[in-house]
Parts: sequence; C-alpha cells; structure tokens
Amino acid sequence: MKKLLPFLALILLISPLALAQCPAEGHTVVLKAPAVSKTANGDLIGVATEFVITVAPGSGHVYVETWPLAEVDMQASARLAAQVAGRVLGVDMSKYDVFIQVKADSPIIGGPSAGGTMTVGIIAALKGWKLRNDVMMTGMINPDGTIGPVGGILEKASAAHSVGAKLFLIPEGQRIQVVQKTEQKQIGPLVQITTKEEKVDVVQYAKERWGLEVKEVKDIYEAVYYFTGHKIEKPQAPENIKIDTSFLKEDAEKDYKNTTEYYKQVEKKLKESDVSYTTYSYLKAALEDANQTLKDAKDALDSGMYYTALSKDFQARIIIRHVDWYLDVQNEKDIEKLLNSVNDDIKNTENYVSNLTIRGTTMLQAVAASEERIEQAKSLLKDAWSDYYKGDYWNAVSNAAFAYERVQTAKFWAKLGERYAKGDVISRDVIRETAREYLDNARLVVTYITSMFGESLMQGLVDELNKGEQYYEDGKYSAALFSAMEARIRAEVILDTLGIDNETVLTDKLQQMKEDAKTAIAIAQSKGVYPILGMAYYEFAQSYEKQGGTENIQTAMIFYQYAKETAMMFLPKTVPKITESTITPQIIHPSNTQTPTDTQTASTTTASAVPEKNVPTSLLGGIGVLGVLFGLIIGIVLGRRL
Repeated sequence: MKKLLPFLALILLISPLALAQCPAEGHTVVLKAPAVSKTANGDLIGVATEFVITVAPGSGHVYVETWPLAEVDMQASARLAAQVAGRVLGVDMSKYDVFIQVKADSPIIGGPSAGGTMTVGIIAALKGWKLRNDVMMTGMINPDGTIGPVGGILEKASAAHSVGAKLFLIPEGQRIQVVQKTEQKQIGPLVQITTKEEKVDVVQYAKERWGLEVKEVKDIYEAVYYFTGHKIEKPQAPENIKIDTSFLKEDAEKDYKNTTEYYKQVEKKLKESDVSYTTYSYLKAALEDANQTLKDAKDALDSGMYYTALSKDFQARIIIRHVDWYLDVQNEKDIEKLLNSVNDDIKNTENYVSNLTIRGTTMLQAVAASEERIEQAKSLLKDAWSDYYKGDYWNAVSNAAFAYERVQTAKFWAKLGERYAKGDVISRDVIRETAREYLDNARLVVTYITSMFGESLMQGLVDELNKGEQYYEDGKYSAALFSAMEARIRAEVILDTLGIDNETVLTDKLQQMKEDAKTAIAIAQSKGVYPILGMAYYEFAQSYEKQGGTENIQTAMIFYQYAKETAMMFLPKTVPKITESTITPQIIHPSNTQTPTDTQTASTTTASAVPEKNVPTSLLGGIGVLGVLFGLIIGIVLGRRL
C-alpha cells in the first residue's frame, strides 16, 4: 500500500495536465486576428496573431495558451467568448471543453480586443463550419453578443493587410479614429515640436492605401455571417415597444409631496434659528439649491418621468436633511448620537433585505439594487465617522444625511421587489456567480485600457473595480456586481467616444445605444420579466439626453448602457434558429461612407463640480470626471439616482 501512494500522488499531480491536452476528437478551426504590440520606445504597432481553436466534448473548461505571453490575460475574455458562443447557439457549454492557442511573433496587448474573434472561432468549431481565411476582425465581445470598442484600429488594419486579409471587421461606430501627428520645426538653434490631433476615416484610408475593405459590425451575428456565410437568427424585440415608468407614478407623487413638505419645515426652522449670519447664508443657499431641484422634480413628474422625479426628490432631500440635522447638532455628543442612529437604520435595513426570499427575476434585480445601495450607505457612513474624528463636523453631517437617504432608497427597491415577486425561489448564489463573471470581464476591459493609455489616467475606473473586488471578498455580491458593471460600461464609453467632441457624432452613437437598451427591455418583457431597474435607468438617460451638450450625452450613454445591462441580467436563455447557407458573403462597401467634416475636430473638454454661490460642495450633486489619453478629459456627470 505504501508503494501505491506515491504512484497515486503522481497520477493526481499530472491529471490536470492530461485534461488540458488538446483532444483528438472535436472540431478545430484556425483564424488570424490583428493585435497591438508596444515597441521598446513605447510606440504601438500592429501585429498579426494566429488562433487555433478546438472544441470537444468535455466538462466546461476553457484552456488558453499564448506565446509569447500576452500583456493582458486572455483567460477571462476566452471564458466569456465560450459563454456567448453557447448562448448564441443554445448549446450547454458545460458539456464541452475549449482549447485556444494564440501565437504571435512578439508580445502583444491581448485580452478583450480578440474576444469577438474567439467567439466566432468557437461558434465555427461547435458547428463544424469553415472560415474564410481572408477575413479578420477586432472587437471585444460583450455578454449580450454585441461587439465592443477597442483601441489601435489603424495599427490593426495594417496588420490585417500584412497577412493578406481582404475584409477587416471593426466595432460599429469606430471608423473615425483620432491620431497624433508630431511636427518638428527648426527655429535657429532650437527645435520646436508641436503635436496635433487628426481624425482618420479608417474605411477610406484602408481602401486607398491597401485596397483593404473595412466593415463595421454591430454584433457576433453579423461577424459570424461575414466569416462563414451562415446566418444565426438573433433575438428580436417585439413590435410596438412601450417603455415608461408609470409603475412608479404613485410612489413619485407621494414622494414629491413629502419632500416638498419637508423642505418647507426646514426652511421655517432655519428662519427661526439663531445661527450666525455666515452659517445662515450657507444653509439658505443650500436650501435654494434644493428648491430648484424640487422644481426639476415637479417638471419630471408632470412629464410622466417618474423615476427621474424620484431621483430629483432624493437629491433634494440629501441637502434638506443636511441643513435640518446641522441645525440640530450642538456638540460632539449630538453628532455621535446622529451617526449611531444612522448606523442602526443601516443594520436594520440590511437584516430585512438579507432575509427576503427572492421569487422571480424581477425581484432578483430589485433586491440586487437594494443591496448595492446598502453598501453605498455603509461607505458614506464610514466617511462621516472619518470626518467626525478629524473635527470636520460639517462634512460629517453631510455624509450622514447622504447615508441616511441612501438607505431609504435601499428600502424602496427592496419593497418594490416584493411588490413584483413572482415565480420560483432564486438562490443568492446566482448573484454571486454573476458578480464573479462581471468582475472578471470588467477587470479585463479596464486592464486593457490602462495597458494602452496608462493607469494614472484611468484611476477612477481602477478604484471602482477594486471596490467591487472588496465587496465580493466581503460577500456583498450585489454591490460587487454593480461596481463591476459600472466600471466596465464607463470604460467602454470612454473607448467609444475617445477624441469625439462633435455633438452630432455623439448623438448618433447615443441613438444606437438607446435602441439597444430598448430592445433589451423588450426582450426581457417577452421572457416574462418586468425589468423595473432597466426601465428606470432608460428614463433617467432620457432626462440627460433632453438637456443636450457633450457631457449630458455621454452621461445618457452610460445610463442607456446601464438600462441594457440590468434588463438582460439573470435572464433565462433561449435556443436560436440557425439558417444553413453555403453562400459566401460579399464584401460590401458601406453605403453611407462620408468624409469627416471640418467641424469634427478634436479638442479638450473638461467637467468639474462648481458649487453655486457659496454653497459647500458637500451639499451639491456628485460629478465624476474620467481622464483619457492625449490630454482629452471626458467629463461624465453621474447624477445621484434613486
């Protein structure tokens, strides 16, 4: 027996390696994809990579081998590609193993940019379809099957041409690229170096220089057709889609009435107080700001935008409660008592939400939103205690007021979930598994961006993602899920709008995102799910869209993406139809080819939080600013939403 133990140990040691060996059975496809590599001096160049993809009967594993090693791990992207391929074909991927070999002549910035290519390859291997060897593609794969934006389009087009590609597929909306042109001018003994930004139409440039056709594709369904000639029928949204938040009408009307009455009470309380002139001026200005927000809430209410009205009420109440509580506190003990009271409310709410029995996907989405808001309230209260210990009582009360109002929204979403509870009981393990997938995918996208543009410029995204990881480690899976979703979506909007300051171009992109969100909501409804969170975010995006301006358009983009993601989250999967065809798709010139106009010039835009009058910034709405490459700063105003 003793002699047998080392032998068994050896078998156990090598068994994972045996499992990872490429099998003799199954289908294998080979396809090329362009990538980006960094030279010794930091310049980006395009290189061609080869993907050898095998799918065979197995137990749901995805194996990836890259050589040389990629600068960004491809494992998460490969796993997502396998999931999407299975979802598109209606195949249970737990019954298959996927083997992906990536070969390149130099170290590449890998990761998400090859996600679309890997998905096409896995689908072709699953179906045994042949691939055209003169087609190449770049683009991330998103969980819903859409092709996400990537960097280095021009460099990748060059790489595609270098290996004989005739058709190069790129993500929809990325045909216009911004490049840096450096000019040197000799002025006596000095050399003047200037850098200018220039927009390049990749479709025209590639055609004129290399005879390479460049085609934008929206999703994996289009990409598969161009590679294989086979059409996969994608989910169709029902006709006559109607999206409104009338289910929140009574809540919004009641909330507006209560918030208005609260405002009047605190306004009277301030007038009757004996605070100093300076304090009175600050608090009065704050209440005036809250009053204007309430007027915005009334406008939204009258327009039938009930979620927006609730969010405006929420923003106003944070300010009103700050003023109310600040008038009450007289000493340190009062503040301690206040913070402890908020802490008790958070604990009671957390206990209530954690003990809910989740029935149906609609309730699952609402409870996930509730749990995220509880974690936000905890974080705000932690900041309040930090301010208190530093002797900053003003901000201590401000953060306490924000935490209190935030936890009230957690109660709201939980009760809304109970209102729409329907169907079988759903385990919270579903949230944990989904959160892990979203975190891995978000990490991949953020790492990809930072590898190209620098982590310091993307610190806000990195911080958001790290916060999500901490939530996950603490077992707060809903909060982790939403942090990951927000970080990834914000990152993708940055990539998709990089260098674009023309409002018309941004609006075109916005309309596409709006349509995608609308379709996602309709598909959810057709599957028996009432996507309350998705519809709420859709309406909130509309409120920013109506305001116009670059910053509001970018914010609307983010909320439309939130709407799409939350509507599709946790949905049951259906089996698609496949149209068998042996027709090789023709290479078609885009019919709407246009030359960028002179008005589409790059410029630097900024956004910052500027307090009105003398109101302390702690009383104002939050504004998030994300830095990006080439000195471009895209300001994205993320309003405080219910």
